[in-house]
Amino acid sequence: PMWRRVVGLVDEGRIGELRAIQTVFAYRNEDPTDIRNDASMGGGALFDIGCYAIDLARMLFASEPTGVLAVARGDDRFGTDAMTSVVLDFGGCHTTFVCSTQLEPAQRVEVLGTTGRIVIEIPFNIPPHLPTYLQLVSGGDPPVNPHVERIEVAAADPYTVQADAFSAAVRRGDPVPIPPANAVANLEVIEAIVASAASRRA
Repeated sequence: PMWRRVVGLVDEGRIGELRAIQTVFAYRNEDPTDIRNDASMGGGALFDIGCYAIDLARMLFASEPTGVLAVARGDDRFGTDAMTSVVLDFGGCHTTFVCSTQLEPAQRVEVLGTTGRIVIEIPFNIPPHLPTYLQLVSGGDPPVNPHVERIEVAAADPYTVQADAFSAAVRRGDPVPIPPANAVANLEVIEAIVASAASRRA
């Protein structure tokens, strides 16, 4: 529901023309037995959490990136990326993100338009029992005194919402809300990021 609200605000023109997205997604986990630190199982920051930043950018821009630039910091113990920073070009609009498995836990997304921006306070690990909040920043006297509208999204378990939507589509014989091709397209971007980061590795 929260992301549906974000998409709605963008589609309604509440921030003008969408031009950029900035995402931070990080946690700290250096447990050698954790699957997230196992390169043979697809571990590392990009595969585990960078995929979210890619998916939300593709969703909001409703297109695929036309260019990729990335750098990564590896962890020799695990053979994984401990931190990856990325710029994706969507035909002159940009998304930038950093994801890491070895930083202080942090999550934040800012969706930036020509006349406003949306700040998503808890974009990914949404507590199912608590409401979530968006900040719609537009007008006023930025950066000193911008006009900020805080939008509450009612508590909902995002996994339950997802499963219910999938189940309803299957029962009705409708297309599923997010087709399998979306996962393939997201992985193609991940592979391009891996290649870009590898080309800059010392």
